[in-house]
Amino acid sequence: MSAPKVLVSGASIAGPAAASWLAAAGWDVTVVERFDHLRDEGQNVDVRGAGREVLRRMGLEDAVRGHHTSETGLSFVDEDGRAYATFPAGVGDSDGAPTAELEILRGELARVLYDHSAGSAEYRFGDRIAALHDDGSGVDVEFAHGPGRRFDAVVIAEGSRSRSRDLVFPDAVLDELGLVGAYLTIPRTASDDRQWRIFFAGRGRLVHLRPDDVGSTRAMLSLYTDLRGFDHLDRENAVALLRATYADVGWEAPRILADLDDDSLYVDQIAQVRLPTWHRGRVAVLGDAAWCAGPFGTGTTSALAGAYVLAGELGTTPDDVPGAFARYESILRPMTELAQTFVPRNGHPRVEWHRTLLRTGLRVLGGPIGRAVGRVRRQVPPPPVDVLTLPDYPVRATAGV
Repeated sequence: MSAPKVLVSGASIAGPAAASWLAAAGWDVTVVERFDHLRDEGQNVDVRGAGREVLRRMGLEDAVRGHHTSETGLSFVDEDGRAYATFPAGVGDSDGAPTAELEILRGELARVLYDHSAGSAEYRFGDRIAALHDDGSGVDVEFAHGPGRRFDAVVIAEGSRSRSRDLVFPDAVLDELGLVGAYLTIPRTASDDRQWRIFFAGRGRLVHLRPDDVGSTRAMLSLYTDLRGFDHLDRENAVALLRATYADVGWEAPRILADLDDDSLYVDQIAQVRLPTWHRGRVAVLGDAAWCAGPFGTGTTSALAGAYVLAGELGTTPDDVPGAFARYESILRPMTELAQTFVPRNGHPRVEWHRTLLRTGLRVLGGPIGRAVGRVRRQVPPPPVDVLTLPDYPVRATAGV
């Protein structure tokens, strides 16, 4: 009897992770990615809690640690670059520090997961799903460029604005958060250290610099705004708008603005994804396409945990795809719904009194009082990465082999 066939759409984090686990569970896996290559760009991401345990079960924790960005913590700085509040990196799986013990560039994590799955899954780059036809016993998939094929299950592991998802889940709601992030890679200078540094520029604007492990610096301009449509602007207009918005900002903003023409620039209008269900028939969504919470520290962890659970449930009952998808959703939803409650809008002060109050509070938290509070951290509710206890599936020790 031939192995059941599954199509995974998306080769970022959730897709390759799911591919490894699904192959280990006995599925014949194909991954389709609309870009013609593995995307190795991206900013720092952290892996905590359940996500870190997934890497451990894949045998990849040491490989990921080998690509650590070397970020040592978070500092809030004034216009002259002087730190007035500093928070060291966390220790262990689930420390609540802004910088996790396990930090890696998104592209490097994607490469580690791809390398782990490429020997057991077929990858089709430069193509995408054009149409899906689920007749109850299988899914006929039409591709934009290649010949169509039939699968027993389809998993859409794309981004928050997934086009493939909309073919099956047209009722997806994008909850625009009013936050815009512009991300790029800039040359490292002698003034760059190993801290994630943030400057509150006022009027909802922040400037970020973060270290990486490849000799450059990751920069971000983040903005809380009532404007919408950043994601629809072409590159030229997006750059012009960013330069106008940050023209009067000090610290390292001029340096970042000077490099906005770099090919690494990516602008994101941040939105959360809300769906009444993550599965319909033999099609399911995974990762940001299903539950995007925003870039607030839980996305990578929930993507890894979701990939593990989805594959585990499909491996347990390959003859009952809808039932497996339903169990996957029931296990993951509590974690992802909690993650969506954390939206730090107050972290982008729009009026001066708010900026002053926030800076004063950070000075306190970064001082002796704050460190004392940190010692009783266990008395407060755990972060979303801690609310999921991963099930044990029979393929635990053999994923990707």
